Amino acid sequence: MNREKVIFAFFIVLALTLNFGFFLGEIDKEIHHNVFELFAALVVSMICTVLKFGDRTHLGALMLATSLVADLQLVIAAFLWGFAEQISGGMSGSMMSSVVSLSGGALLANVISVILLVVETIVVRR
Repeated sequence: MNREKVIFAFFIVLALTLNFGFFLGEIDKEIHHNVFELFAALVVSMICTVLKFGDRTHLGALMLATSLVADLQLVIAAFLWGFAEQISGGMSGSMMSSVVSLSGGALLANVISVILLVVETIVVRR
């Protein structure tokens, strides 16, 4: 068993599950979405991006692109949350909807990344 591949797959799946945990719930209810879960999803997503830098294959480039998309959307979601809480005077339903929608886009990018990981695993096995 390749320890590097296990760690790589672990972080990819962890990023997906953390993002899914944050995304789940009513879209405009702040109580259904934990800020620390968003932060954890962002940190793990960035770790995934760093782990993907070494792969020089075409599939690796696609996985890096999906990871960069997820990072960008989660960073924007975190900035929106911070803006709502610190500058605009509190989280509104429409602002929470925007944060969760951005997280949903990142979730989709993470799903694509996991699919690419499975494809890569199947191709390497054959």
